[in-house]
Parts: sequence; C-alpha cells; structure tokens
Amino acid sequence: MAVTRKKIGHALAKPLGIKLDYRNETGARTTRGESVFSVSSADTFVEEEPTVQEWFAEITPSLKDVGRYFYNLFPFLRWIGRYNLQWLYGDLVAGITVGAVVVPQSMAYANLALLPVEFGLYSSFMGVLIYWFFATSKDITIGPVAVLSTVTGNVVSNATAKLPQYADTPWVYANCLAIIGGAIVCFLGLARLGFIVELISLTAISAFMTGSAISIAVGQLPALMGITTVNNRAETYKVFINFLKALPQTKLDAAMGLTALAMLYLIRSGCNFAARKFPSRAKTFFFLSTLRTAFVILLYTGISAGANHGLPGVHVGVKPKNPKFRILGVVPRGFTHAQVPTVDTAVIKSFLSDLPVLVIVLLIEHISISKSFGRVNNYTIDPSQELVAIGVTNLLGPFLGAYPATGSFSRTAIKSKAGVRTPFAGVITALVVLLAIYALTAVFYYIPQASLSAVIIHAVGDLITPPNTVYQYWKVAPLEVPIFFAGVLVTVFSSIENGIYVTIGLSAGVYLFRLFKAQGRFLGQVKVHSVIGDHLLDDGRGGETGPIGDTNVDTSTRSIFLPIDHRDGSNPSIDVEAPYPGVFIYRFSESFNYPNANHYLDYLVQTIMSQTRRTNAATYGRPGDRPWNDPGPKPGKEHAEDDKPTLKAVILDFSSVNNVDITSVQNLIDVRNQLDKYASPDRVNWHIACINNRWTKRALANAGFGYPTPETDPSEGVKRWKPIFSVAEMGGHNNSAAAAAEAEHNKRLRKWGSTDIEVAPQEEASSSDHDSIEKRVSRSRAYSTNARGGGVGGDTIKVVHGINRPLFHIDVTSALQAALANVEHKTH
Repeated sequence: MAVTRKKIGHALAKPLGIKLDYRNETGARTTRGESVFSVSSADTFVEEEPTVQEWFAEITPSLKDVGRYFYNLFPFLRWIGRYNLQWLYGDLVAGITVGAVVVPQSMAYANLALLPVEFGLYSSFMGVLIYWFFATSKDITIGPVAVLSTVTGNVVSNATAKLPQYADTPWVYANCLAIIGGAIVCFLGLARLGFIVELISLTAISAFMTGSAISIAVGQLPALMGITTVNNRAETYKVFINFLKALPQTKLDAAMGLTALAMLYLIRSGCNFAARKFPSRAKTFFFLSTLRTAFVILLYTGISAGANHGLPGVHVGVKPKNPKFRILGVVPRGFTHAQVPTVDTAVIKSFLSDLPVLVIVLLIEHISISKSFGRVNNYTIDPSQELVAIGVTNLLGPFLGAYPATGSFSRTAIKSKAGVRTPFAGVITALVVLLAIYALTAVFYYIPQASLSAVIIHAVGDLITPPNTVYQYWKVAPLEVPIFFAGVLVTVFSSIENGIYVTIGLSAGVYLFRLFKAQGRFLGQVKVHSVIGDHLLDDGRGGETGPIGDTNVDTSTRSIFLPIDHRDGSNPSIDVEAPYPGVFIYRFSESFNYPNANHYLDYLVQTIMSQTRRTNAATYGRPGDRPWNDPGPKPGKEHAEDDKPTLKAVILDFSSVNNVDITSVQNLIDVRNQLDKYASPDRVNWHIACINNRWTKRALANAGFGYPTPETDPSEGVKRWKPIFSVAEMGGHNNSAAAAAEAEHNKRLRKWGSTDIEVAPQEEASSSDHDSIEKRVSRSRAYSTNARGGGVGGDTIKVVHGINRPLFHIDVTSALQAALANVEHKTH
C-alpha cells in the first residue's frame, strides 16, 4: 500500500512541478571512511527523517489508549478497592470538620449571588457529593466560593435587567449559567485541554484574588453595619465612598456584625498563639480554630433568637417583620427547588457576555488551589480530569437547585490540615450538609444577616496577597509587580471581570514581548578546571580520586562556552573570545519561531559583519557598483579593516529550541545566502548543535542544513570536507574511549615531567592540526582494530548521529571541532 502511494505521488509530482530530487545532501553520500573519528569498528548509521504517517501514527490512539482514557475518567476505581478503616477515620474527621464550616459559609455566599440562602446549601451538597467520583485531588472541596458567587450575583443582576420575566425566580439565571459554564469546562476536560490553564500566570491569579477579596469585603461593609441604602454592586471605590457617607444610618446590626468579626479574628489568633505555646496540643487548637465559624454563627443565632423571639411578626416559618436587626428568615426544608433547569436561548443571551469570566474563574480558582495542595501533600493532580470534575458537578447540580461552584481555598486548607485521606471525605461532608438541609432550617431562621457578612469578610481576608509575597514577586520578576497592582486597581475602580481581563492581557503581553525580543548570545570558549576543597581535581596528584571516590572518574580539564559579553552574570574578568578568527558560536536563548526569527538573525548578521571583512575586497570594482546601504569605508580608510578575519563558519546552538516553523527556517536560509555572498568565493559552513527534535532536524535538512554544500570549484566537490562524528562506547569502562583518553592524558603529563596542569595542554594545543589529530586517533586504543576484529571488544563503537548529516552535532564542542577541522582551505 505504501509503495503504491509512493508511485502515485511520484507520478503526480512531475506535472505539478514538484522537484523530488532537489536535494543531494553531500553530493556523494558521506561514509564513515570520510570521518576523522570514525573507523571500521563503528557501525554505519543513516538517520531517517520522520514522516507524516509516523506523526499520525503517534497521535492516533490505539484500542488500549481508548480503554485507558475511559478508565481514567473515574480515578476512584484505582483506590476504592483498597479502602480501609484508617482511611475512613481520617475522612470522617475531615469531612465533619469541613461540613461544620461549609454550612454557614455557603449560606453567606448565596447572599453574594443574590439568591436565597438555601441555594448555597444545595450547591455545597452537590459539589462535595459528585466530585469524589472524578477527583484526582484528595484535598479540594467544591462548593460556593466568594468570588464565583459575586460573579454569579453580577450575572443575575444584569440578566434580570435584560429579562425581567424571571425577576421573582433569579435562580433560573444561576442554574442555566451553571449548566452552560459546566458544559464548556467539561468539554475542555474531556478533550484533555487542561493545559490551557497554564496560560494564566500566577501574577494574574494573585491580582484577581486580591482585587476580588477587597471588592467583596467592601461590598459587605454596608450589610455589616445594617445600612440598606448603598448599592454594593457598584464599583468598589463608589461603594466605599457611599458607605462612608451613609455611616450615620448605622443600625443595631453593627453590634451583631462587628463583634462577630472581632470574635472570629480573636479565636483564630488565640488558637494560633496557643498552638505555638503548646506544640503537643497543636492539633486540638487547630480544630478549635477551624470550628470558629460554626461557633460564632451558633452563638449569634442564640443571641438573635433571645432578642427577637416573641416579637410580633417574628416567628419560625413566616417572613420576619420588624425584627430588632435583620435576620435570615425562612429557609425551606429539603430540596424544594429541585426541577429541570430552564435552559433556553433568551436566558443564555442575557448572560452571554459574562460567560467568559465565569469560565475563567471556574478554571483558575480550582486548578490553582488543587495544584498547590497537591505539591504540598506530595501528589500530582490531572488538570484535565479536574476540569471534568468541575464540569460534571455544575452540569448535574442545577437539577437540585445548585448555582455555579468551584474549589474553595479556605475549606480545602481546612480539609488538608484535618488529615483527609481520600476524596471520599466529600461524601461525609455531603451528609453533614444534608443534615443541615433537613434538620436545622428552623435554627437558621434567626441567623443575623450582619453576622453572615462578618463571616464573608473574614473568609475573603485570607485571599488578599500579603505585602511580603508582593515583595518576593519584586525580587523574582520586577516587571510583573506593576501587572499585579494594575489588576488590583482595575478591579477596585472598575469590576472583577475587567480586572481579570487586564491581568491576563498584560501577562500575555509581557510574555509576547519577551518572545519577540528574545536575545541570542555569541559564545566563546573557556578552559576550566574543577575545584574541590583547596585543590584542583585534576592537579596530577598520585591516587587522586573524583568527588565520589571513584578512581576512574575523568577529572581532566574541560572546555565550556560562555557569552562573550558576560550578560549571563559570569565573571567579567574572564577573557572570553571567539574560538577562532572568523568562526562564530551563536546560542538561541529560547524558541526559534516566526515571532523572534528576524530579531535573532538580524543581531547575528549585524555582529558578524561588524567583526569580519569581505573575503573578496574587489567584489565591487567601482564605488558606484556598491549598494546604497553598503557604501564601504571612507576614502583613505580602505585598508582599515584588513586586520579583521574573513567569515568561515557559524555554529548554532539549538539547545533551547524545540520546534521551528516555515518562517524561521526561511529566514535562516536567507541569512545563509546573504552570508555566502559576503564570504564569496568561499562558502560559510553552518554547524548546528544540540537539536532536540527529529522534526526540527527534518526541517533544517530540507532547507539544506546538516550537510556541506559543494565548493566553488566543482571538481573539488566535497572531497576536502572532513566530517567529525561523535561515537558512543558499548563496551566496559576499561576498554572505553574515556579510559584511553585518560591514559593518553596521564602519559602526556609524565612526558612533560610536570604536574602543572597548564603546561602540557598548552603545548599540545599549539601543535594540534588535522594530521596530528588523525595520527593520535589512529594510535588510540579506543578507535583501533585488534585481533578480535572490529575494534575494542568487538563491535563496541556506535555513531550517535547519522553520518548523512555530518553538520548536525551532539554538542557545541563537537561542532567546534568540525568547524576548526575545515577552515584550512578557506581564504584568509
């Protein structure tokens, strides 16, 4: 079948004008006999290009992959069979603890969503009940959260203005919003697109959380003081200003709100102090601190019942009239709003513009929290699977009345510290919430609204990024700190939605700027010695061992490559120069694609031309023949550049490059042609080191890189080319090239009769040329042929890279060796 397709393709190529034989890599196929360092003992290895069919084969799932995909959709199957009593104990403690927190918090957050408080309980119940089926995190707790509830409240407010027929049933908008948002997130998870969350930077997340926390806290101040004339849905700064103006309207609610807020902070700080004072009882104080919200709500509910019980119009089961301060009122028992959600075009259109921010909040809150606790507790979450969990939760929850829910930071932290063992703890929490829905609704009647506002302010206070963290941001990446403050300020002076868009947009802008302006570096060679303690590892002492006590450790000097301009922070007093006149080593700092290809290569050409001269000074016979952008030297200074070398070779370090594209490769071809004209009649040799991707090799090879081009004299062909290949040893250490090199090094030291590491290498370098290299290699045991046939230990030497691509190198060192070995015939 493949042969047939090939024949058809070849038949169609000619009428379409496609040149199948446009490329001849070396004029004549390179063989191992042409290599300086290859011998008959090294196997011939010709590297094949990857094919499109191979690419499709890699990405096409097999039946086993499909089965694994569906199995991975239910991670609980991996551990549920091993569930034991010890895990159950940990899950019981954590589940009950979180349940005691989630009940008051969820009712408070429902107020932020402009919904009756029972909808917060519904959302909490469905979140913790469904999540454990799909969870890859044991710590996360899904339910109503402050920021998402505020976004939902904004949607409900805006949708009510656009579609007033559901004004008396605002949960219609919230339920529909949950289903649409859940469907989008679930699709992203099923398509395994969880990586898109990485597009949102930590700076953007921190700014979003901080700005949202400030906005939510300020929005609760009027309710905390019993003030009802302030619109807490306006911009944060307006809410605060209007709140200050309305302070004379403060009511008795302030006593229930301010004291509750103060008590929450006092209990937490007292428990933290006691835990430090009595470390042996830290766990006890942690649980006391965790239960502070439930304790404060129960306490103030009791105070409220005592103050309002018996008043006319205040009775459980009826809407309260004229209480001494605002109380929660009637909370229906059970799932009274369970029904098929209303999902129609009109409702969707009413909140369509708010849908992107809802999806973003669903994603970033949950994934950032689950990742953080996964790292803290030494396990890895699957972002795509977590998106499935959030999506399914929000798809099914509205059938019982739930509104959008995601991971909660405060409840997740409590669950983690409480010693949760598995995601099954969510079922325990669901039972606690279910108990509250059916058995505690009468108690909820007397909960003061101001106390719930205190709970919200206390909860969101932990989301504000502390100054020390911002200072650490400044120390790590100063450019991102203005982005952080821009996000916070936009949230305060505009809206949460705009704050999210600004921070994400600015972070993306900074990333693109860095990508477009990626700076390459010209490298020079420096010889270094390893030092341990107060002596050099290669100081020639008898019996000296390596750093791990291995006498066979190679401790000879080595060459490294540093930026010539020392922009990497290396010691500027080290003299780093180009390795050879007219030979340049250029390292890409990051990706090499269409955004930064021109920036990279413009700098490459500019630097090369400033440090070299034209090979043929008579290229332009008369001044008028020169192009306008290259007028040449001023009169009288024609010979000023004679001391500059001619361009001979360019070495590209691709260690930071994974993929290339058509634009970047075409730009590289254009630069190659430009420099070939500059070096005419010579050709510039292009060596490319450290290529990490077979497709990158294919792209470069099809562009004419990786093998030498024919010289000007056709009769020479490529005969003068001396490729240098890297080979790997397959035998034992004693028969390896490293052992031979070490023996050669020791022999040289003995010959020079000195342990001074500077002497012998310098003398050796001064006399090194091609013939001496070949002679030394031919004498080396590592590359010789012995009686056993085929070199050391038989067939033990393998070529690392294909011999059909001699200008692709395993590292910069081998690239430099090949470049220097082939500059002899260049015009000087």
